[in-house]
Amino acid sequence: MSDRDYYEILGVSREASADELKKAYRRLALKYHPDKNPGDKAAEEMFKDAAEAYAVLSDPRKREAYDRFGRAGLGQGAGFPGFDQETFADFGDILGSLFGLGNIFGGGRRASRAGQDLRFDLEIAFEQAASGVEVPITIPRWERCGTCRGTGAEGKEGVQTCPTCRGRGQVAFQQGFFTIARTCGTCGGSGKRIVKPCPTCAGQGRVRIERKLTVRVPAGVDDGMRLRIGGEGEASASGGPPGDLYVVIHVAEHPVFRRDGADLHVEAVISFSQAALGASVRIPKLGGGEDDLEIDAGTQSGTVVVLRGRGLPMIDRSGRGDLHVTIQVRTPRRVTAEQRDLLEKLAALDGEETAERGIIDRVKDIFN
Repeated sequence: MSDRDYYEILGVSREASADELKKAYRRLALKYHPDKNPGDKAAEEMFKDAAEAYAVLSDPRKREAYDRFGRAGLGQGAGFPGFDQETFADFGDILGSLFGLGNIFGGGRRASRAGQDLRFDLEIAFEQAASGVEVPITIPRWERCGTCRGTGAEGKEGVQTCPTCRGRGQVAFQQGFFTIARTCGTCGGSGKRIVKPCPTCAGQGRVRIERKLTVRVPAGVDDGMRLRIGGEGEASASGGPPGDLYVVIHVAEHPVFRRDGADLHVEAVISFSQAALGASVRIPKLGGGEDDLEIDAGTQSGTVVVLRGRGLPMIDRSGRGDLHVTIQVRTPRRVTAEQRDLLEKLAALDGEETAERGIIDRVKDIFN
């Protein structure tokens, strides 16, 4: 193998992310793959160098050791740890997508894929999001056939070993210095052939049903959050584990409260006299009812009073948010004669000039 720096081989910086490493390897694998360069020894060596570099740098522990000590830190001197199946676990995905190949290092049956993930949109009230709720839902999905237990065949005699791949699921052949394995075209990689289909699922191994579930929504959940319910997705068509169910939460707006994370915001409208003299007023409480709020004398309009721990439960840790009460001082649009007289006297005491007094005084000045 070459003694060149692994980062230099892949053409990336030493700070490259895992995704950048993968893209760089894809590019080199496509360029120097033996299938595209038959008989070209230089291209074959470049392909090996790229594979070696990616195998080390894609492994966080090996990459850390290489960054600190170079090749000596890999415990193999300058040698390569080898084309082992574990090191090249995702090469089948990388090269398979490029060349339509299965496991390029040969051996083994195609891995069973998990079932399809499902999404369910759940709408709940604001109060339900605050307190938590259990909601029954019904989802249509594919499930493993109970009659044949997912085999797709009627009884043991209904399924036979694939005669083409002899149960391996892949057909291997030599290509350059690799043993190339392609998915068996006869059985589709299952290694078996159904000769007598199950009458319930017609050989699919799955049936379409509507499943009823109960979703437990935790207190404090916010709009747009997703709840993952493992194993409640669709059954796999290849015998793998089922997929997951993702429940997307949609929280309705509240007519009074506004939410900001775990904090709540609400307005309290008070009169001029309450703001000037202080008072105890009632504010709405989430879920119904009212609470008392003490207003200090001299409170200005726009003042925000923070009530600690009176907000929503925190979804990611213990405790609750705060309740922010914005004070709005209401100015009356109409006043009685008695109220006007009192306000005029107050204005006079404060040395302020009202619109009515200003006109009268100017008329007196004219005649005097």
